[in-house]
Amino acid sequence: MSSDTGEYTLVPLAEPEKSSDEGVRVNGSNEKTESSEKLESVQKCNTTCCVINFLKTILLLFLLYLFICSLGVMGSAFTLIGGSTAGKTIVNSEIMNNPISALMVGVLITVLVQSSSTSTSLIVTMVAADLIKVRQAIPMVMGANIGTSITNTIVSIGQVTNLKRFKKAFAGATVHDCFNWLSVLVLLPVEVATGYLYRLTGEIVGNTNAKANEKLKVDFLKIITKPLTKSIIQLDKGVIAKIALGETDSQNMSLVKRWCDKEDVMMEINVTESINGTNVTNLMEVTNYTNYIERCDHLFSHSTMSDTVIGGILLAISLTIMMICLVSIVKLLQSMLKGGVDRIVKKVVNAKLPGKVGKCLTGYITILVGAGLTMLLQSSSIFTSALTPLVGLGVVDLKRAYPLTLGANIGTTMTGLLAALANADARHFEEALQIALCHFFFNISGILIWFPIPFLRKIPISAAKKLGEITAKYRWFPLFYLAFMFFALPGLVFALSLAGWIYPVIFAGIVLTLTIIIVVINQLQKKAPQYLPRKLRNWEFLPQWMRSLEWLDNCMGRMSCLSRCCCKKLSREAEGESGQEEHTQDEKEETKLPNHITY
Repeated sequence: MSSDTGEYTLVPLAEPEKSSDEGVRVNGSNEKTESSEKLESVQKCNTTCCVINFLKTILLLFLLYLFICSLGVMGSAFTLIGGSTAGKTIVNSEIMNNPISALMVGVLITVLVQSSSTSTSLIVTMVAADLIKVRQAIPMVMGANIGTSITNTIVSIGQVTNLKRFKKAFAGATVHDCFNWLSVLVLLPVEVATGYLYRLTGEIVGNTNAKANEKLKVDFLKIITKPLTKSIIQLDKGVIAKIALGETDSQNMSLVKRWCDKEDVMMEINVTESINGTNVTNLMEVTNYTNYIERCDHLFSHSTMSDTVIGGILLAISLTIMMICLVSIVKLLQSMLKGGVDRIVKKVVNAKLPGKVGKCLTGYITILVGAGLTMLLQSSSIFTSALTPLVGLGVVDLKRAYPLTLGANIGTTMTGLLAALANADARHFEEALQIALCHFFFNISGILIWFPIPFLRKIPISAAKKLGEITAKYRWFPLFYLAFMFFALPGLVFALSLAGWIYPVIFAGIVLTLTIIIVVINQLQKKAPQYLPRKLRNWEFLPQWMRSLEWLDNCMGRMSCLSRCCCKKLSREAEGESGQEEHTQDEKEETKLPNHITY
């Protein structure tokens, strides 16, 4: 009540304040709901990511399966195209007396059939038939070691669209070539001079009690890939061996296996022979006719096309599928290795064991891992081809890929040893085992030279890096490299060997001497130019075509420009012709119209 007026005034009552405990409870409940929502969203995101990654892994395995199968079909395609030629190549045993010619024949055969296992088994057949000796076959096995590395070099071209990845991938592929060529350059002269591989393996085979075992099977990965590859094409690789043995009936035989079940119906004939001036008549069984029972179940079992045509079709299809799978695998791996995953994978894959001893042993353990994986895959080509895109992505370092490649070389020889032990023909057993051992000890000897000593280990790696740098500068170089190293050079040496054994020896001596001189001068130019005459401190005194690939690059550029200009000219001419046709057609239509009436 007011004291002046005596009136009452209404004062609103204040609302009771909430206690601090109640405020904390409300805020706490809000925070709990928000955190629970966040946890649920994170859990949902993790579940979705796990499902996506699981599906990507399945897709990756499927693409890898198709990639491996396409490599198998590509090998069959090359066998169809060049298998008969490979068999005819080694019929002339006189050429095999020259180790350099035999080496190049081994390279050519393996490139033509795209399989060191096939070429090695062909060599074993020749030895068992006494057409060539084991000592003559050793350089051919060395050549097979070189020829098998063409596959991963072809695979590296699949990353040509990305220059950085292409550079790494080509270096990762050619480190295999560099090791094989360097090993041959050192060990072939040693073998010719001393015969250490022949003597060592001869002693091992002579003192062993190993016997052929028909039940020993070496099919691991083929159990999975055979159902698909056999439904596409099946080959009778025994025909190549028959051609190499000079059997007249095999000249017109097809490598495509069209009948899986057939039997020869025999008949007896009287054969008269003169023995010590006396005619003796004996009965001899000969083939009367062949009863064909069941056809094979593959795409070309009913085809009447030639082997070359079928091989060309399969080569085009397999290369297309291989490149599609390769690009898809690279893209898929890129998406799976986003964020910090790529760094973790790189650290794990390229990690070294702790301690000084562990760091030294890491490379040798990596070699064993490469050998084990190659034995599992039963092919060094498949393993190194799968490794090449990983090197291109940077997941596997070149220094780590090198020992894995060396392990692949050992793994493929172990597969050859198992195949030799599984040889059912006891007459061929010792020769097959000795050649397989020669292949094994050749690779072991190469590893002992080019891996344990750090200085020598850098040589093949540095050479592969240099080839990668050249590839980054000239994108046409890989095709030139493939054509020269695997076809032109072996073909040239083989052609020289036809003229006489001395010519390839002189050619090899000149090339080897020039290579050594150039390498020595290059090293002195980089590290100690003061010891060189002023003229030799750089290569500027030489013509451009002798010291650079610029002239060849200019030629390639002109050819591509010429082809583009021709294409543009043809397109313009086609457009002009079509325009003229349209113009003449319009004139004809105008002549058909009635004349205008003038008023």
